[in-house]
Amino acid sequence: MAELKAILRIRPFRRLWAVLGLSSLGDWLGLLAASTFAAGHVSGSAAKGAAFSTLIAVRLLPALVLGPLAGVLADRFDRRYTMVVCDLIRFVFFASIPAAGLVTHDAKLIVGWAAIATFVIETAAMLWVPAKEASVPNLLPRARLEAANQLTLATTYGLTPVAAGLVLAGITTGLTSFYASIGHTWVAPTDIALYFNALTFLATALTVLLGIKEISGRSARTAERKPGMFREFIDGWSFVGKTPLVRGLVLGILGAFAGGGVVVGSGQAYAVSLGGGNSTFFILFAMLFVGLGVGIVAGPRLVGGLSRRRMFGVSIVLAAGSVGLLAVAPHLTVAVVGTLLVGVGAGMAFLSGTTLMGGEVDDEVRGRAFAVVQTGTRVVLMLAVTVSGLIVGAGGSRQLALPGGAIQISTTRLLLAAAGVFGVVAGLTALRQMDDKPGVPLLADILGSMRGRPLSPAEPKPRRGLFIVFEGGEGAGKSTQVRRLAELLRAQGRDVVVTREPGATEIGERIRGLLLHDRPAAATLTPRAEALLYAADRAHHVAALVRPALARGAVVISDRYVDSSLAYQGAGRTLPVDEVQWLSSWATGGLKPDLTVLLDVEPEVGLARVGARGAGADRLESESDAFHERVRYAFLDLAAADTGRYLVLDAGRPAQSIATEVAERVGELLPPEPAEGEPAEGERAEGERVDGEPVTTELAELTGSSDGLAAPADDPTQPLKGRSV
Repeated sequence: MAELKAILRIRPFRRLWAVLGLSSLGDWLGLLAASTFAAGHVSGSAAKGAAFSTLIAVRLLPALVLGPLAGVLADRFDRRYTMVVCDLIRFVFFASIPAAGLVTHDAKLIVGWAAIATFVIETAAMLWVPAKEASVPNLLPRARLEAANQLTLATTYGLTPVAAGLVLAGITTGLTSFYASIGHTWVAPTDIALYFNALTFLATALTVLLGIKEISGRSARTAERKPGMFREFIDGWSFVGKTPLVRGLVLGILGAFAGGGVVVGSGQAYAVSLGGGNSTFFILFAMLFVGLGVGIVAGPRLVGGLSRRRMFGVSIVLAAGSVGLLAVAPHLTVAVVGTLLVGVGAGMAFLSGTTLMGGEVDDEVRGRAFAVVQTGTRVVLMLAVTVSGLIVGAGGSRQLALPGGAIQISTTRLLLAAAGVFGVVAGLTALRQMDDKPGVPLLADILGSMRGRPLSPAEPKPRRGLFIVFEGGEGAGKSTQVRRLAELLRAQGRDVVVTREPGATEIGERIRGLLLHDRPAAATLTPRAEALLYAADRAHHVAALVRPALARGAVVISDRYVDSSLAYQGAGRTLPVDEVQWLSSWATGGLKPDLTVLLDVEPEVGLARVGARGAGADRLESESDAFHERVRYAFLDLAAADTGRYLVLDAGRPAQSIATEVAERVGELLPPEPAEGEPAEGERAEGERVDGEPVTTELAELTGSSDGLAAPADDPTQPLKGRSV
């Protein structure tokens, strides 16, 4: 509700929404009244049916004839004046339909003129819609675009069709009663409805002309030098073909509408296959629109933070898969659920597709992109309805005996199954074309998004180096093993970066103080605040130091990384581990170590080493034995779940024995050594800054962090050689 109020405070959009409501009311009222008007001027059921069908077909014809050019005109001319002219045309021709009955009483002429007027009206609509759709993103912030589309789609496909039916029913009932009381008839109810409809378009034209000047968009639009219309037409279709996003949108939408057309075209026969009749068909038809409304209104809340590109592809698959469910539905209950899901998927796809088209397509070609979708959907829908109707009419059905009863296998069900398969393929293909999270598991992303924690795509990894992390409890000897491995690799001519968490950078050092040493600030940190501070340090550490070093081919050796947060904040502080995992993954852009060395030590042994160091215990070292037990077993559980990445070693063994085993495992992962006399690739001068920030960690700081094992006496005051951190 707050979001709705926020977008309705924007005056140009508020007025456009009112215009859209009137225009949509006119469209639906015109569809009902014009078709009824034509059928009312002929006699005989066959003639009435032909008149009704003729006007429906004429409404689709402009999409075939003029649809491809509509977007060119919407992009070429001032969109406000385009909308005004189109509405005035619709006002005149809708009013002319009932007026034709005053000029002549020849039924053929009246129906013929109604068909001509309908063609002109639909041609104007083909120009009006792309101009309107392309204008909406210019009237409000992009962050509000989805909410605006929800409102406009709910108005167009939810409120105004019902309102049009009520208006026509009210006019018909009221006039019928009035004529019965006076004993004669002046004007038909459909004539009044058509005149009313015409006035809605006059009102929208005046509102757009005088009240929404912002629709014109760029002030220089009319002053620009434009290429020829044919060139613009070719450029527009070329843009659709070459742009993965738009290509995926068009493919997905056309696949969805093809499936929808099959459902509509085979609906009557499908109702019969369920053992019902017209009432069954009406129930399914109503459920389709209920689902459409639910998908538009509730879809974004359902999927939460799922990217709208993924939402679009998933919605197409949902709708198509539900069409496939209809093919095997044994009774009406399952069919109702399937039809509802078809509508939900279609509504979510319609909303996300419209939002993506408006938000990510440049204003220069937006009208043509919308026109391609508008034209394609109408043509595909018409063909799907027609072809499916012919196939269902020509086919037959067979009874298939099942343990729970019999099911009717008919051409209708086979056609629905084929449409479902085709739609799923179209949805998956569209998702592949426009996916903005390649490599991120789709199902995990959907589940995480529904819980408010969408997965982030892994950042690019232009890695030529090696990332090694040492993990373990307090006093496990990590710093000693980090130093030994770094010395060994430097002796081989490797470019080595030694780092730690937290505190590898100047900013990280400040965070480290808050986390471990500053009193009383560290003592009052809540578990969630602690987890966020570690994530902040890690995000900066990875971006400023680790990734640049890996990109140039260095071996990065880190004392602690993500798994420490999972063990200490997850198990130790009893925070939800999946939340800590998501937070750390987001902070690091999905960067994982090539090797994690876990030095396993019993807490009492490790804490005794810390006590022997003589320095005061930091905040984590001062925690209870139970806390450190939880941390230890959390590390072991992590290692058991990812044995390929972990090397688990008993930290109670001699340091040299551990170092030898670590060196053997690291040697299996190392790239070829640099040639003799050749400097390590990317080696930089000592004291160089990383991304403008000095690296502060020295060996004395590193060895004094948590392990309680002394470094050689000649090292504590000197930075590590080669590449110090």
